[in-house]
Amino acid sequence: MISRDDLELALPGATIGAVAGALAGGLTLIAGAPAGLAAQSALALSVPLAFFGGLYGLLLGRGVFRPGTFAPTGLYWMVAFPLSRLLQESVAGNGADDGVLTFLLFQAMVSLGFAIGFVFLHERVMPPWLMRRRADNLRAQALFGLYVRHAQVLQTRKGTRR
Repeated sequence: MISRDDLELALPGATIGAVAGALAGGLTLIAGAPAGLAAQSALALSVPLAFFGGLYGLLLGRGVFRPGTFAPTGLYWMVAFPLSRLLQESVAGNGADDGVLTFLLFQAMVSLGFAIGFVFLHERVMPPWLMRRRADNLRAQALFGLYVRHAQVLQTRKGTRR
């Protein structure tokens, strides 16, 4: 069962995913799609990206992912992003004209760029959020400790290079 503590860990990733999907819908509008189709496209991408972004925060809180690592997150988004895009295209698009497999493989390649941006934002949003929630949330307190230890390791490595 998902507790309030879990939901608090999911919030930053879900927010990043939702905003990314909404921005992609805005790009659809700029590209000349009708407003209704652009809104439908934005919603159809925002919902799964918010879900997978929130799931990432839950998995981070449970130790599946670690702060400061990219490879596992990149692999995660190589699955999650194409599935999100497939849902979007099935609801609001026609981008899979070359076949579903080709579409999914292309989206898997694109997903690494999305993963880089997601990790970049998440690593900047999550620690301040954890600082605010750690007094009331034991999972946030434990995860914040991981972020602090990671920062200390990076600082030590930086100091030895000088």
